[in-house]
Amino acid sequence: MAEEVKDAKAATKSSLKSFLSGGFGGSMAVLVGHPFDLTKVRLQTAETGVYNGAIDVVKQSIAKDGARGLYKGVFPPLVGVTPIFALSFWSYDLGKKIVFGCRSEQANREKGTSLSTSELAFAGFFSAVPTTLITSPVERVKVLQQTESKKAGMGSVISRMYKEGGLKSVYRGTGATLARDGPGSIAYFVSYEQIKKMLTPADSTGELNLGAVLTAGGLAGVTMWSFAIPPDVIKSRIQSAPEGVYKGFVDCAVKTVKADGMGALFKGFGPAMARAFPANAATFLGVEISAKALEKVL
Repeated sequence: MAEEVKDAKAATKSSLKSFLSGGFGGSMAVLVGHPFDLTKVRLQTAETGVYNGAIDVVKQSIAKDGARGLYKGVFPPLVGVTPIFALSFWSYDLGKKIVFGCRSEQANREKGTSLSTSELAFAGFFSAVPTTLITSPVERVKVLQQTESKKAGMGSVISRMYKEGGLKSVYRGTGATLARDGPGSIAYFVSYEQIKKMLTPADSTGELNLGAVLTAGGLAGVTMWSFAIPPDVIKSRIQSAPEGVYKGFVDCAVKTVKADGMGALFKGFGPAMARAFPANAATFLGVEISAKALEKVL
């Protein structure tokens, strides 16, 4: 009985640590990456010819709104990113626990906390499922704020969406979000775990290796976005378009390629790649540092 109580407390502590450290890491990601994200979204959703490229988006944004214009729409992701990343890292931790629970006692004794690539992939995909329920409406608000010329607060955008079509309007693009984040999360967590392991010396004492964390985090972001750009383009277009323009993910993909060619599915690739390394290096640095700090207080 005492052993069961001890295990339950340890599991609760682990979950809380994953939740809080994930939220802190996500906040760092937004502050570092938002200007890149704004540039990406505007390139993805603008009519052909509006912008000459990423640099032109930045120039036009600054000319119109000043340097603060690069942080237009930052409030929804900053507010939403804490629960999004908190839920993502908590779900990833839960996914790993599910793997441990499904393995035999002998396998757990032999492997310990080590997970295979396929087991990490399961935990990575699992993390995307509950997270999508928050990610989708938050990104819908952010995309509308970033692409509309008229300034509107988060509350007014949400109110307008709800009046247009209720929760269906608020959650428009949820399928596209999961199509992006499911495979993307597999690439994200698997690459981070494996690269960090490769860069961490075998005789490591458990101290945080900042170089390994920053490099693995940055490369994990690059790997994820290498897979995620086409579904992200489709998601952004679905979420920014008026009601009835697209019937769904496939319809949007077909219409996008028909109108603008295959290259349209890779719009925003440059800004996404430019953002991927610094934003995700900041994410995992925040996660690892806060997790270490939480170990001392929890």
